[in-house]
Amino acid sequence: MDYTNLIQNILIYALPVLLAITVHEAAHGYAARHFGDNTAYLLGRITLNPLKHIDPIGTILMPLLLIFSGSPFLFGYAKPVPVRFGNLNNPKRDMVWVALAGPASNLIMALVWGVLLYLMLGAGVEEEFFLKMARGGILVNTVMFAFNLFPIPPLDGGRILVGLLPYKYAELLSRVEPWGFFLVLALVVFKIITTIWMMPIMRVIYGFFATFIPPQFLYF
Repeated sequence: MDYTNLIQNILIYALPVLLAITVHEAAHGYAARHFGDNTAYLLGRITLNPLKHIDPIGTILMPLLLIFSGSPFLFGYAKPVPVRFGNLNNPKRDMVWVALAGPASNLIMALVWGVLLYLMLGAGVEEEFFLKMARGGILVNTVMFAFNLFPIPPLDGGRILVGLLPYKYAELLSRVEPWGFFLVLALVVFKIITTIWMMPIMRVIYGFFATFIPPQFLYF
């Protein structure tokens, strides 16, 4: 095993992963406060301090295992920001915006990393470490955006769908949440989420970036 290359990959992805996860959770908390629930604010979770959001397994162990295994995808998760949906001004409607805030923040961060990569290439930056970090930022945030929008609770996409469906169907879907983690895990293991959901979304996003960044500089 090439430990030098492994350490370099960890350093390349460390900042993008921490930022992606931290901003994602803070965005949920900020949106919840905006729509009437101060739970996350009172617990100090509306912050960009990563120590407030780090989950030992999801933020550290999972990304490291994916790096060690040479996975083409790299993502993780943080401690979920607590939201009391009953405190929201309009629980069913506002749930959609609170859930959407996290993935939306990842899409914005992917765009920021893309602009940064574009500017570095335009300025003639040749340091591969920084170029790879920008590419890593695009990849991590695009993966988090696509994955979290999958429409099964407790993923953000599932909560968005619960908020959009009529009450009868929303109640049926919400009953999936206690088992949602295991269902999502099974779909990941059998590569169903990646093939039928994530890859099409990611192709659209990368297609957008390819309009102003040459493909040879966009992909690893």
